[in-house]
Amino acid sequence: MSSRSITIDANLQDYIVAHSGIDPLVAELIAETQANLGGSAGMQISAEQAAFTTTLTRLIGARSAVEVGTFTGLSALSIARGLPADGRLICCDISEEWTAVGRKYWERAGVADRIELRIAPAAETLAALPAEATIDLAFIDADKTGYATYWAELVPRIRPGGVILVDNTLWSGRIIDASDTSESTVALRAFNDLVTADDRVDSVILPIGDGLTLARRK
Repeated sequence: MSSRSITIDANLQDYIVAHSGIDPLVAELIAETQANLGGSAGMQISAEQAAFTTTLTRLIGARSAVEVGTFTGLSALSIARGLPADGRLICCDISEEWTAVGRKYWERAGVADRIELRIAPAAETLAALPAEATIDLAFIDADKTGYATYWAELVPRIRPGGVILVDNTLWSGRIIDASDTSESTVALRAFNDLVTADDRVDSVILPIGDGLTLARRK
């Protein structure tokens, strides 16, 4: 193809973040996560992903949202900020410790009342949700081997015109490294193929953060 997305180096990344409306609260949450969680901090979404998620939530007029994988709460904060005052976000996670970090920031942002955190295996939480297609927005960012299961539970529950976002779908470029046969990489390759072949959605992989799939329910 004649056109390609540009390569983003550290300087350009800083420019993007500086021009993406990142407020001090988001910056503080990112800094706390990086300072206290070591290598695990890499699981946090990027600052520009946070800004994009809030904007998209508002653009589609989302009122009902579900998140799989909350970590320290930045993605949940970003979604909740895009919801109206009476909107609702269900967060699925298994860590009380990591999500406790997020709870503080949800309170400070004034959106804690929009968020319901369910500490349990996500597959169980999703399977227990009403079967009707009423969810406006879903975000998946958890164990990569579970992505196909979460997708199977969520797609039928997304209303027509609703959106599913899926993080890490470029996997730091390892997605196209044939020598990488690790379990998570293999699972992500299979998941990306699954989404592409799913005729219930229109989808695109965006080169934001570690790769962000955006799928719209037909």
